[in-house]
Amino acid sequence: MSDDPAAVDESAAEPTDANEDSEPDVAETAGTETVEAEADGADQADRSVQELEARIEALEAELDEKDDEIDELTEKLQRSRADFQNYKKRMEDKQEEMQARAAEDLVSQFTKIRGNLVRALDQDADADIRPGIQSTLDEFDTILQEENVEIISPEPGDEVDPQRHEVMMRVDSDQPDGTVADVYQDGYEMAGKVLQAAQVTVSSDD
Repeated sequence: MSDDPAAVDESAAEPTDANEDSEPDVAETAGTETVEAEADGADQADRSVQELEARIEALEAELDEKDDEIDELTEKLQRSRADFQNYKKRMEDKQEEMQARAAEDLVSQFTKIRGNLVRALDQDADADIRPGIQSTLDEFDTILQEENVEIISPEPGDEVDPQRHEVMMRVDSDQPDGTVADVYQDGYEMAGKVLQAAQVTVSSDD
């Protein structure tokens, strides 16, 4: 064993030099890990941004598609409205045309009746025109029947119907009190609607 103090000191210093050499290696490793972590974080951030951008593009594309769909539906609705208005106008025109034709047909039949009355009046003063007038009346009643017009002509003794009968006066009569005594003028109704109430007299015991 050497008794040289210098040798002892040098050997004792060797472990210290070894520790000093290891410390820079730890720091370098920590720095590398930090850089790698930051790089990973940057990559993740980039991916998140890309995902968000892709999502935004998808939503924008979906929004554009919805806008196109709305435009298409709006256009269809406008066409449907226009078609309905045209259909409504055609139906109104057709109804007016049918009413005009119906009126023409009715007037045409009335002119025939008028012709019969004129011919009856053209007969000699002493001629019996009652058959001609009766024939004309029958023809007129036929026209009313074809137009679904019913004559309101109650019989004596019938109950008074305020909806269909107009009481002109109360008279002495053999009929029960408060019933129809006589018909002053016939009434008319069409499709259940009273066009003109029959004018009647009513029996009274007073």
